[in-house]
Amino acid sequence: MHIVVESNPHAAALRTADILTGHIEAAASTIDIGLAGGSTPRAVYRELRRRDLPWERVWCWLPDERWVPPDHPDANALMIRSELADHVPVSFDAPDTTMTDPHRAAADYENRIIPRFVRGGAIAPEVVFLGMGADGHTASLFPGTAALDVDRFGYVANWVPAFESWRLTATPTLLRAARNLVFLVTGEAKAPALREILEGDSILPARLVADGAGETTWVLDEAAASLLT
Repeated sequence: MHIVVESNPHAAALRTADILTGHIEAAASTIDIGLAGGSTPRAVYRELRRRDLPWERVWCWLPDERWVPPDHPDANALMIRSELADHVPVSFDAPDTTMTDPHRAAADYENRIIPRFVRGGAIAPEVVFLGMGADGHTASLFPGTAALDVDRFGYVANWVPAFESWRLTATPTLLRAARNLVFLVTGEAKAPALREILEGDSILPARLVADGAGETTWVLDEAAASLLT
């Protein structure tokens, strides 16, 4: 595990972009990258799109999506297209949220993405970029939700009572299989959960995912890291 602390959110975003750039440049062939949704990664994608990278070798997917229409302002896919995929020649695959049933949409996406992760007979996504909420959730794996108990390499519909809505998310097993996990966490509100995850005996979702990955890098700003010893 690597922990990198930067002075502010902008510096943390630039460092995250550097890490993702390194993975892309080191790839000898096509590389798969799971792209985090939400607001924090926007600065990362704005930086990446300015860089001269071999985008034709990059295939991107979503570790989670909100169950909203594709053109809804809260859609992760819309954000990633507007900030990155519409600006560079990258391949990007997102769940089909025009379907009537979130379970069917999750199964459809699972069938599309899992074959991309098979290497040497094992399922192993190459790079997965994630965020973390103040409650310790990552992707759409929220504390106390059913998806945390799904023990297979998959993608599922997950009911989140806090939002009274469905989310589509990669399972913990799939995220833990990643060769490289990169977390970007900023803001003082996330400091208590981060301390529990990195220094305690946490069972929060982000810890459950991070503990099993091949290599995990946490990129933090000073506010998020303020309670670490």
